[in-house]
Amino acid sequence: MHTVHRLSLDDALVLLRAAETEAGRIGVRQTICIADDGAHPIALHRMTGARLTGVEIAIAKAFTAAGHQRATHLFNEAPDGPALPGNEAFGIQHMHPGRFTVFVGGFPLVHDGQVVGAVGISGGNGEQDKAVGAAVLAAFAELVATVPA
Repeated sequence: MHTVHRLSLDDALVLLRAAETEAGRIGVRQTICIADDGAHPIALHRMTGARLTGVEIAIAKAFTAAGHQRATHLFNEAPDGPALPGNEAFGIQHMHPGRFTVFVGGFPLVHDGQVVGAVGISGGNGEQDKAVGAAVLAAFAELVATVPA
């Protein structure tokens, strides 16, 4: 038996606000998806003016980060990213067409050693998506610091 932690909608809204604040600070219009531990969206926010394509991309990034329990950019970081040509997971994104992605912007949310959800961010370049992701991860750390042990 073990304790299972779950994100609530209220938690997701805190994380969305952190993402939007950072995206505004760096001047990029983002779409942000917060997913639960089953990789299902809890909350989705497309900032005014963000690309229409960002919705499905943000959902896919959150799905991948939650489902595979790793940041999406780790699949392609040279030299040993598992999804790079010649490596063991090359082509993994074809296993879940349209849902699994191997580019920057998906981050798992980990509490007490378990993935409790993920965030997917779309709309900026890789560094911008990482910056918004870092803001969400910082907000998540603050949020879970208030959870009784």
